[in-house]
Amino acid sequence: MHKTPIHLWIVGGLSLLWNAGGAIDYVMTRANAAAYMAAQPPERLAMLQDAPMWFGVTWAVGVWFSVIGSVLLLLRSRFAGPAFALSLLGLIGSSVYTYGIADGGHMVAAAGTAAIAFTVAIPVVLFLLWIYARAMTRRGVLR
Repeated sequence: MHKTPIHLWIVGGLSLLWNAGGAIDYVMTRANAAAYMAAQPPERLAMLQDAPMWFGVTWAVGVWFSVIGSVLLLLRSRFAGPAFALSLLGLIGSSVYTYGIADGGHMVAAAGTAAIAFTVAIPVVLFLLWIYARAMTRRGVLR
């Protein structure tokens, strides 16, 4: 058994905070929270209204497996890597609908620079978390 490096607690904690943002968005959207939904761009509301069931499934997989991956990282579980991988698959699936089928690029363009940066950051951070979890598993830190 390897001693837990401090960076695992830092990465795990920050990843949980980061992924909690996605979970909050998911819950508030699915609950149709009035104030939250009123703050959303009309393009997003239209996309969500017309979304097929498979979008909802892939979105849920992307969001919740990222949260699970973060928790598993903090628990030093080797299953953190597979959880992040499943989250990536969910993100890819939901992104195909969001930015390809439903949108044709209009939603991102209407959202502004910060939203575009966030849209790019989400898969990059998730990919890096997957790589990190795999590296920690190979080093024997995650068991």
